[in-house]
Amino acid sequence: MKKFIALLLALVFMAAIFALPAGAVGFEPPFEISGKAAYIVNTDTNIIVYEKNSEESLPAASLTKIMTCILLVEQYEDQLDTVTAELTASIRDSLYGQGMASADILMGEPHTLRSLMYAALVPSAADAAMIIANTVSGGSIDNFVYMMNSKAKEIGCSGTTFVDPVGMSLENVTTARDMYLILRYALSFDTLKEAMSTLKWDMGQDYMPSRYSSSSPYMLYSTNKMHDKDLGAEYYRDYNQGGKTGTLEDWQNFAGWHTNTDTGESYISVVLNSPNSIDPYEYPTKRPALYETGLLMDWVFESFAIQPAMQVGEPLAEVKVKYSTDADTVMLYPADDMMTILPKNTDESVTQKTFDLPEYVTAPVKKGDVIGTVTLSLSGQTIGVVELTADRDLDRNMLLFTLSKIGEFFGGLYFKVLLCVSAVTAVAYVILYYRQQATRKTNRRPRRPSL
Repeated sequence: MKKFIALLLALVFMAAIFALPAGAVGFEPPFEISGKAAYIVNTDTNIIVYEKNSEESLPAASLTKIMTCILLVEQYEDQLDTVTAELTASIRDSLYGQGMASADILMGEPHTLRSLMYAALVPSAADAAMIIANTVSGGSIDNFVYMMNSKAKEIGCSGTTFVDPVGMSLENVTTARDMYLILRYALSFDTLKEAMSTLKWDMGQDYMPSRYSSSSPYMLYSTNKMHDKDLGAEYYRDYNQGGKTGTLEDWQNFAGWHTNTDTGESYISVVLNSPNSIDPYEYPTKRPALYETGLLMDWVFESFAIQPAMQVGEPLAEVKVKYSTDADTVMLYPADDMMTILPKNTDESVTQKTFDLPEYVTAPVKKGDVIGTVTLSLSGQTIGVVELTADRDLDRNMLLFTLSKIGEFFGGLYFKVLLCVSAVTAVAYVILYYRQQATRKTNRRPRRPSL
């Protein structure tokens, strides 16, 4: 049943993916980010508002753990609080000296899968993520990596390859667009959405009593300071709802989601490989991907808004009408105003309209009949297609219709062929008639007697 539900979620998600337009809409920001790639999508309309090198494969770092936890939730969502797992010697040895973030899990300590999931996503603990992978795969990390790559392909990723469950290797690569797809899929699970929006998690509740007591909890804190009002300092933004960071070497990744609480407009953003050198802040450490995400999302919320792409009561086109004495043409109006993302301080006039209309329509016509469509584009990107409907009823004049059909019959190919066949038949009949007459005359002539 769990696999069926997961497959259903993937199919629904894929429908949204294939509806996505190919380019970025609107204007470029008045600055250039240093991150190697970025991708921002409005989730209300599936319109891309910004992209940079979105198909370039780059190291994923700890964003890898989002996929690890997707596989956990798909397999164990209703058992997260009942199944426990422990650190193994092989996992401990594989992480030794790698410099990865840790939840300080010791050998022999049982932890629920839920607590391990929060440890992997909140402070980005590699030990917790590896325990998850070991549990889900039945003890084979190689099998788990295969599952990760299969799931990535299933949800539409084309430039993503995983080689471990935590992102410690530079060979774990993804694209900005692929990470958007992965995060969007993860957000379809309330469990993962809640975990990635959590600022602190008490690991002490799962530890063995001999190590920690309820009076001395062991708190893990989120690496997403963009969501932390108390500790986020200059990185904090009230519109950020959660996300996941990833850091290796001297750069950072961030994938998150954002909502304007006043308007309800929502976005998913991905910034990959932002160098530490561009972050002007020092507290508490360099967080360049958070800094550049803040720059981009500030610009997006200041520059764009969901607006009607056209006015329902405004006529957009006119088409000729045949067989009616009420009018020679019918006016066409949009069936929907189509709310979409547009630059602020503009109106629907900034969009480009491409009409698909018949040369004419034949009466009778009813008000509301769909006559054609209009495709709307902005900056070369298709943002939607709207049906065009008739503005009034137009009755058929039977005399015009009858005369037209008679004229069509006599001017049609069938009549012309019939006429030609009749003419050929008549000529053949005349020729045959005269030949027969000539033959009869010949037969009637008296024959001369033979000598």
